[in-house]
Amino acid sequence: MKYVNIREEELKNSVATDFFDRFDCDRIVGFIDFAVKPKRPADAIDFNGEYLLWAEAKTGSRDIFAMFTQLVLTAGKARTFDKHLPPPFLGAFDGEKIAFVPYSEIQDIFYQNDFNWNVAPSNRNTKEFKQVYGKIKKAIENEIPFEICLFYFEKDGNELRRFIRDNFIAGKSGTSKIKIDKNNFKNIFNKWTDEVLPSIAVNWDLIKKSGLIAGDFYLADLLSAGNKTLKDKLFVLLQSNYYEIDRHLNEFEIFTSSKIEFKDKQKAHNQFWAKYERPPLEDYWDYILNRRDLLVPPDIRERKGSFFTPKIWVELSQRYIADVLGEDWQGEYYVWDCAAGTGNLLEGLTNKYNIWASTLDKQDVGVMKDRIKNGANLLESHVFQFDFLNDDFSKLPEGLKKIINNPQLRKRLIIYINPPYAEHGNRTTFAGKSEHKAKVSTTSKTHANFQNMVGTATRELYVQFFLNIYKNIPDAKLASFSTPKFITAQNFSKFRVYFKAEFLKGFICKANTFDNVNGHFPIGFFMWNLDKKNSISKIKTDVFNTDADLKHCWKEGEKQFRAINEKIFISDWLRKYYDKGNQTIGYIILPGVDMQQQNGVYITSQPTESDILQHKTAKITIRNLIQTSIYLAIRKCIKPNWLNNRDQFLYPNDGWENDTEFHNDCLTYTLFNTNVSVKESINHWIPFTESEVNARSEFESHFMISFLSGKIIQNAYTDLFEQLEKENPSSKTNWRKGEKREFSPEAQAVFDAGRELWKYYHAQKNIDANAALYDIKEYFQGRNNKGKMNNKSADERYNELIGNLRETLKVLAAKIEPKVYEYEFLKR
Repeated sequence: MKYVNIREEELKNSVATDFFDRFDCDRIVGFIDFAVKPKRPADAIDFNGEYLLWAEAKTGSRDIFAMFTQLVLTAGKARTFDKHLPPPFLGAFDGEKIAFVPYSEIQDIFYQNDFNWNVAPSNRNTKEFKQVYGKIKKAIENEIPFEICLFYFEKDGNELRRFIRDNFIAGKSGTSKIKIDKNNFKNIFNKWTDEVLPSIAVNWDLIKKSGLIAGDFYLADLLSAGNKTLKDKLFVLLQSNYYEIDRHLNEFEIFTSSKIEFKDKQKAHNQFWAKYERPPLEDYWDYILNRRDLLVPPDIRERKGSFFTPKIWVELSQRYIADVLGEDWQGEYYVWDCAAGTGNLLEGLTNKYNIWASTLDKQDVGVMKDRIKNGANLLESHVFQFDFLNDDFSKLPEGLKKIINNPQLRKRLIIYINPPYAEHGNRTTFAGKSEHKAKVSTTSKTHANFQNMVGTATRELYVQFFLNIYKNIPDAKLASFSTPKFITAQNFSKFRVYFKAEFLKGFICKANTFDNVNGHFPIGFFMWNLDKKNSISKIKTDVFNTDADLKHCWKEGEKQFRAINEKIFISDWLRKYYDKGNQTIGYIILPGVDMQQQNGVYITSQPTESDILQHKTAKITIRNLIQTSIYLAIRKCIKPNWLNNRDQFLYPNDGWENDTEFHNDCLTYTLFNTNVSVKESINHWIPFTESEVNARSEFESHFMISFLSGKIIQNAYTDLFEQLEKENPSSKTNWRKGEKREFSPEAQAVFDAGRELWKYYHAQKNIDANAALYDIKEYFQGRNNKGKMNNKSADERYNELIGNLRETLKVLAAKIEPKVYEYEFLKR
């Protein structure tokens, strides 16, 4: 709910401020709760003014019919409409929603004969209240001509503001509905799926098997007037109060079809479309139909590859092809997009006689053929339905088969694709935290044919496309969009043993410039000559960026990707220092070795059961504290971005071993970057003495301050904590003194900022003296109703102190970063 636990006056003030700030909402009209009128200059003559809205307001979540009923009874009893010019709209709102009704549609209720207006408007038990309630409810449920526009503050905020902007105009008559265009039709579809889709009486499992999607019903609605679809070649047609599907000629050459009705007499449908203007301008129709891929559910999009390649990258990829193959390449080469979707990757190509397009979805074939009739530069006979990962190549059109079966012609064939990317499972699914994408990528013939040969790489659908191309079209050119994971990732090493090709040219760009891709990682366009069998070791690509509206792009540099096939990762380095013999002071969580896994690296008091089952943890002891700190610091000090997302941390050279300043910088960084909590175990990570922070009681553990001051050193062994609590620990034969650690100015600044934070915490009431940094954050920041720690505190002094600590950590991280590359934990 948008407005929770507030009084009615505060609710009215909030709604006025948030949505009607351009209007005058301060006037009181009789006993009506809320009135809106145009703002006038202070010296203007009002002449009783023109109101735009009279509304009923209630806190909480209320019955919309009852609110309108009370408003009507209030206005009718006081004859407000006789004393003031009635507004274009009546309204009702509560803490979660607001609804508008054109006054002209309801005014007849005010002129009923023999109606007693002297009842209390708020008394729901009177026959008058029930009578008006019934009329309004029937009207809203469309049993008599009526319009209602309903908006939820939280999810419909932008649409509500647009409705107010377009309709709340002095002197305006009639309701302006929200216009739909190529920029907002997808967002409106999302709302349609919430509000209209559940009211359609259909078995969606059966519908999906036929190849139809919910978006086809939406298109039938959208491209209609008077609830009749205007374009008769759509897969679904709206016929007044039902949908028509599967329209075809039967054996008697008579058109027959199936009928799908509404569960609620079309109530939700009519209420929804009362807010939007249909159809859109005809100029947008072809674009909207061509972008049917945006309406495909994510699971189907991932399986079928219904992802639209932005025009800017289509054009750039075709320039790269021309750079490699020559300006006349379209006359000299053939092109087959075997994951074509609706064919947008082929836009801009000119030689339609040399182009083939196939897709798994027969509806997409229909869209492409419809586009051909509207001028798309393709041949209908070259557009066909084909399941590339399952169908036999004998099903291909004869012209394409002839090219593939001829070794010389095959060398002039370009497989030009943006294939589907879905993966059967990942670390999350294997940990039991999520469901596998059942049958997404493990049921194809290609997966079965290659699983034993290339291993887990076959979980990725785009890799299956590459494998099938490599096997069945061995001499072709492959020009494909994909992530660079198949080049760099360790679990693709078997794939790289099998897949050998000459890299020709390529570029990378941000993944989130593609539709419905939210991640910050690179997507590349890579060109390969499959006729030359070169092992993939490293490639260099151009890096491109673009403006926000994808109109212009520019080169920003180059990026090198390395294939790593041996065990030379940072995990192999840290494994040398695993220690199961000494007492544990914490655990480090170890996800994958690439940059995108950074958020998963942390130190905790107790690992989760899932982390233990996946062998993602290592114990931290006195013997490996420095190495563990180096691991965490170098993994955390460089922020992931879209460009370095796939970079992998490696086994370092030996330079780090004697760099004690580097050791201590990393230790400092780690001390103030843990998730250790005293609530889970004794906190051995307090980097200060009691006197430094004015602690009210003695700490349970002095391990860390003893380690920092050199009272114990890293080669010490068992019984560590027992020793530290004894007055004369030097009597133990396995305990040795070392020199006090020396810290750089950048590290010292971190300690200074941390000390001030600890001192402020210890000055508070009801604290735990043994608190770790994580506990201190929780104390001040608290948690929300979902149990997640809040980002800020109401205590401004704490916000200042934690901000100072974070700033010093940023400076220290910048100091550590060059060492990461110097010691080759990462390679540029």
